[in-house]
Amino acid sequence: MKNFYKNKNVFITGHTGFKGGWLTEILHLWGANVCGYSLPAEGKDNFFNALNIGSKCEHITGDLRDYEALKTALLNAQPDIIFHLAAQPIVRTSYQIPVETFTVNTMGTANLLQALRSVNKRTEAVLITTDKVYKNLENGRAYQENDPLGGYDPYSASKASAEIVIQSFGLSFFNPAKFNEHKKSIVSVRAGNVIGGGDWAADRLLPDMMRAMHKGETVVLRNPAAVRPWQHVLEPLTGYLLAAKMQYENPLNVSNAYNFGPDPQDVLTVEQIAKAANIPYTVMKDENSPHEANLLQLDITRAKKELGFKPQLSATEAVAKTVEWYRTYYAESTGNSNDRTVKLTERQISEYFASCEAMPTL
Repeated sequence: MKNFYKNKNVFITGHTGFKGGWLTEILHLWGANVCGYSLPAEGKDNFFNALNIGSKCEHITGDLRDYEALKTALLNAQPDIIFHLAAQPIVRTSYQIPVETFTVNTMGTANLLQALRSVNKRTEAVLITTDKVYKNLENGRAYQENDPLGGYDPYSASKASAEIVIQSFGLSFFNPAKFNEHKKSIVSVRAGNVIGGGDWAADRLLPDMMRAMHKGETVVLRNPAAVRPWQHVLEPLTGYLLAAKMQYENPLNVSNAYNFGPDPQDVLTVEQIAKAANIPYTVMKDENSPHEANLLQLDITRAKKELGFKPQLSATEAVAKTVEWYRTYYAESTGNSNDRTVKLTERQISEYFASCEAMPTL
């Protein structure tokens, strides 16, 4: 994949965020020409500043809801490949700002796809949603790509709505039967509960734990029995990169959606994650807390068969790499663009992709 992405023009929305920052770093190391479009990075601590991502791409500050600005940036970038990651990504926050969550996640996706119609060249687009797009019956079965969509909370519903938007544009304007006319290929990719260094979002388990570790505090677990498909950030990003590569090489033989997650036997509860991270914790069930699903698992059979995707890290290994990253970051005196954190990130990327060498498509 390194050779494939070298010199490719890649447009990333959400490059100032956690996953977008890691993706930009990977593509920078591989020699791609990256243009990032996103709101400013939030907070004092963030991956974007820690890795000086702004110096590794064309950095454009912009809002998905500003259609004209987004369209101008996209046309100027003339991308070969698009990765759409920008979003309001927090379930609990979506209860506080439901309308904004829908306008960013649903209409922002529609804006990007509408702007893509104006790009007069061959372009592949990978649109990132979430595992939470499925109508969650909590029946113990891993969800497949053709299962019904749904959404209890505004975040999940906004992402399920984005999936419908993607399907509509895929049929109406980017239909594979007319690929030679529009020269566009779009897929949605679904992953959840991604962990790794550089995520400081509120109400996420590992960031909350790492903040508590740094302050010498005890973390509070709201739902210790909840099961999630925990995965290191490099796992789904590899899936996204594989999907775009497959689209580029064989656009008529890709599915319209892919799940990315750990193997079914490799799932941990919230409490098991806390124990694996060796973080002091207490359990405090909040009866007034907004609804969050207890069980979320994805079936990744399609990604394995069609893309050659294969998880490389167990959940406990993912936790260990995450803790290592934060300990290194917090050990630095400045907390910004420091050599040790940059070198550790590069080493984790290098070691991960070295472990992927047995994958035929890599």
